[in-house]
Amino acid sequence: MTDTILIVDDDPMQLQMLSILIRRKLSLDSIKCGNGHEALKLLSQDTQRTIKLVILDLNMPHISGLDVLKEITKTHPRLPVIMLTGSSDIQDAVTALKCGAFDFISKPYEAERMALTVKNALKLSLLSNEVKRLKSTAEGAFTFDRMIGAESGLKSVINIGRKAAASDIPVLIHGETGTGKEVMARALHGESPRAEEPFIAVNCGAIPAQLVESTLFGHEKGAFTGATEQALGKFREAQGGTIFLDEVGELPLEAQVKLLRTLQQNEVEPVGAGKPVPINVRVISATHKNLQNEVQNGTFREDLFFRLNVLGIDLPPLRQRTQDIPALVEHFIARICDIDDRPSPTISPSAMSYLKQQPWDGNVRQLENSLRKILVLCDNDPIEDTDIKNVLHVGSASPASSAPQSANQNPTHNSAYSIFTDKGEIKPLTQIEAEVMDLALSMTDNNTTQAAKMLGMAKSTFYRKNAK
Repeated sequence: MTDTILIVDDDPMQLQMLSILIRRKLSLDSIKCGNGHEALKLLSQDTQRTIKLVILDLNMPHISGLDVLKEITKTHPRLPVIMLTGSSDIQDAVTALKCGAFDFISKPYEAERMALTVKNALKLSLLSNEVKRLKSTAEGAFTFDRMIGAESGLKSVINIGRKAAASDIPVLIHGETGTGKEVMARALHGESPRAEEPFIAVNCGAIPAQLVESTLFGHEKGAFTGATEQALGKFREAQGGTIFLDEVGELPLEAQVKLLRTLQQNEVEPVGAGKPVPINVRVISATHKNLQNEVQNGTFREDLFFRLNVLGIDLPPLRQRTQDIPALVEHFIARICDIDDRPSPTISPSAMSYLKQQPWDGNVRQLENSLRKILVLCDNDPIEDTDIKNVLHVGSASPASSAPQSANQNPTHNSAYSIFTDKGEIKPLTQIEAEVMDLALSMTDNNTTQAAKMLGMAKSTFYRKNAK
């Protein structure tokens, strides 16, 4: 889309004259609107950021030009604004410049002066954005080039990602657990025009069902019991930037309806507010589920799926990009040892070959967790394949160790419980609680009173939780 200039004036004649001047002198398109409210609405809807400059009249009914200017500098801090006025009061100009205006021009203006001011404002805006981009790169903003596998196992995916980053369309990232969906989302944000704005990541699967709406969309003070102060919500925290909805497939259906409305209207309605608040946010979502199957099963809305999946990116599992494992191993070892303030050991060729042959069902995350375990338990340098085999099998469950224990057996030696899954991930709290309660019952010959006492839990609470 072409870059455009937004002209805001309550005088239709001034609007028309200025629009013609910009077209003839600068060959630029313009959008005309007659009041400040309409201008702010247009800016909030400009998700592609095609509006590069605002020319704003100072004296307008309903909402003054200064108030509009203050709102623009708050929501679009890098968008230059030229103020117009028929007043000769110099104090108006000083106030406007203090509020963030690029320049202040009195009516009637000379066509050449206006054209030159517009050109300078657009040049400064372009220069400012480039300086911020370079500063962001120098300070380590995350980009695709920093992703391990950018030139090998992830090359085709990143080619798609670069095109997606240049646009503002919603992206749905699909991949198994641990494939790096959030890393991809951060790279999409880091190479987008929104890179200098917030990146807010939300794990939808970790939000209690009753708090989803408040967490995402915010709430007013006193909106419900426990709401002792106002909360903006994740969408408004991401204003101007990107919100990353991880595991979006875990959202309950009621929350899906509200999310759909937010995406359609570009506004949120905080709990207890009674009126919507406009937002300007890019949405990137991710899931390990097949959302098309979830749609067929009735657990995910089809219209929301189409809204989120404008562009889909499929991340390959680690077993399909084993050529990246040596670089990943080197990266993780360096990072872990740097945190622990210890020298980095080397990995022998046989050890690296062994790591490349593993299935890595938990993908990159499992590889990282396994390397943490290896570095803690192994003192050899270089680390050999036998070291890795020994370490990775420490604490693995055997059929005998998982068998129920009778009350007269010693649980300390025979019933060690691991909070980790086979993939090296921490189990959900509800699963840990259920398994520990089962273990307590097995150790007390299914005596609920003794099991509850062992866990320091009221018997009624034990009954209630065990019935779920």
